[in-house]
Amino acid sequence: MADHTAPPPPDRPETLAEPLALAQALIRCPSVTPADAGALDVLEAALAGLGFACRRLRFEEDGADPVDNLYARLGDAAPNFCFAGHTDVVPVGAAADWTGDPFSGEVRDGLLHGRGAADMKGAIACFVAAVARFLAARNGTFPGSISLLITGDEEGPAVNGTVKMLAALDEAGERLDACLVGEPTNPEALGDMVKIGRRGSINGRLAALGRQGHAAYPHLADNPIPRLARMIHALADEPFDAGSEHFPPTTLAFTTVDVGNPATNVVPARAEARFNIRFNDLHTADSLRGQIRARLDAVGGAYELAMDCTAEAFLTPPGALSGIVADAAEQVLGRRPELSTTGGTSDARFIKDYCPTAEFGLVGQTMHQVDECVAVADLDALARIYETVLDRFFQG
Repeated sequence: MADHTAPPPPDRPETLAEPLALAQALIRCPSVTPADAGALDVLEAALAGLGFACRRLRFEEDGADPVDNLYARLGDAAPNFCFAGHTDVVPVGAAADWTGDPFSGEVRDGLLHGRGAADMKGAIACFVAAVARFLAARNGTFPGSISLLITGDEEGPAVNGTVKMLAALDEAGERLDACLVGEPTNPEALGDMVKIGRRGSINGRLAALGRQGHAAYPHLADNPIPRLARMIHALADEPFDAGSEHFPPTTLAFTTVDVGNPATNVVPARAEARFNIRFNDLHTADSLRGQIRARLDAVGGAYELAMDCTAEAFLTPPGALSGIVADAAEQVLGRRPELSTTGGTSDARFIKDYCPTAEFGLVGQTMHQVDECVAVADLDALARIYETVLDRFFQG
């Protein structure tokens, strides 16, 4: 892998007002979960240059890697507006498949390339640029506080990151009054979408149980494969709902079916399948467990079922925060984003328990892909949108 040693990142207000250099400096830190690789040092230096008080929060527990996190706050008065995000990134895959070094932060043809450009080091740089511009326009004076809640454990198991940061801050009496998460919410173009909630997610493992026997004498065995097929049909073919006001219909997708039988003349005793459910606010994980078991019981036969919920569905109803973000995007871009709950999970599922939360960031078309990139022009536009959000929030 290439040497990612780079000149010191920007740390002065006049240079931090432009997000590109800081985004490049963050990308050059190969911070694949749970490694930090200097990313938080880069960010902390930038925030200190704007006057933020920075606190490192390191958490660990058995069975999970220790993770470094950062909370930074400017001011001590209420209200406290928080920008939240993560400096950890997913693995690059096969580096040879990339057009360039995945951690170069190179700009080519108006695009900033590198792992984390879209998800979400670019947005973090825009947080900082927006604050630098906001402070410069107001001579550093505003009625409240601005904070950044940055984890290194969003792309991983999310055990030693945001959820523990929030608990520790709450215990210390630190209050968040509103939070904007910088996930890449826009499907095709900047300004497409503000996320006001997320679907829940459940991973399921189903095993139909039978009795092994000779394939020439199937009546002496109990073949679980046809029963598993009927169970798959029972779970996948009947809709769970038609959607709700702010959510699409619940979906169940089978991701693998496996018998693991190396013999051609043996009826197996076990057939397994795995599935994922993305569910809306008409359900909870527990209510879906009951529905799944009822469908399987109707098929009949012995089975084993395990369902692991990684996130419950949640919604921050359209209100002041989402309105401010949508207004700001419309002011800068000339078009109003849709309010949506689509996509995967994010750390907003934890933050919403503490304050109103919305998500808005860069275009996500290349996130987690080879040659991840964002338009340099979008970085400037997003910084202007975030600055406008701050203006509107503190005017309110």
